[in-house]
Amino acid sequence: MKEELIARVIQVLRINMSWMTWNLFLAFIPLALSVWLFRFRRGGSWLWWLGFLVFYAFLPNAPYLLTDVIHLIDDIRTIQSVWMITLVLIPLYLLVIMGGFEAYVISLINWGYYLHRIGKSEWIWRVELITHFLCAVGVYWGRFLRFNSWDFITQPDALLTKGVEEILGKQPLVIIAITFVVLAGLYWIMKRVTLGLSQPNSRIGINSGRANSNTPNI
Repeated sequence: MKEELIARVIQVLRINMSWMTWNLFLAFIPLALSVWLFRFRRGGSWLWWLGFLVFYAFLPNAPYLLTDVIHLIDDIRTIQSVWMITLVLIPLYLLVIMGGFEAYVISLINWGYYLHRIGKSEWIWRVELITHFLCAVGVYWGRFLRFNSWDFITQPDALLTKGVEEILGKQPLVIIAITFVVLAGLYWIMKRVTLGLSQPNSRIGINSGRANSNTPNI
């Protein structure tokens, strides 16, 4: 019985590792782009704008991992062991989901750093809210309509027609609104935790209405 349970857990983990690894990879693409775009480059060139568009196309993949909690429910039903669920399954899901969302948080922190660097600190909170909304739409497209980031290139017509048409319904708008609130709330918390751990005295994006002449190191 014990060997059978362990074999079942290994089987579930083996199945999950494929999509978990892939989704984490997609979540870290915008993080890597945010470092290149907002830390080491200055906007203006066509290459920067191309990278910026790719950044926003892939950014919803990071908070999208929050919705992967639906797989946890199926796995719990499969394993049916309180100890295995508590000590193995839930910590693994938390690690993956929080890793993806932290990639989202750091990406937006880097975006805010760039805005501060070019003297637009007052725009940070507006950009963050707009980004939360766009990512809420992107998460809906990905979870319910099964669109991918590269569909902007491979099937832009379907994305603009079916994607826009679908989100205008009452139920999609409610789901997007709830997703927006969840993203904004979790981001608000995680941003302060992240900045507090990296630089206790850093205030970028927190007091974004006050533009400082010196660029903070975060």
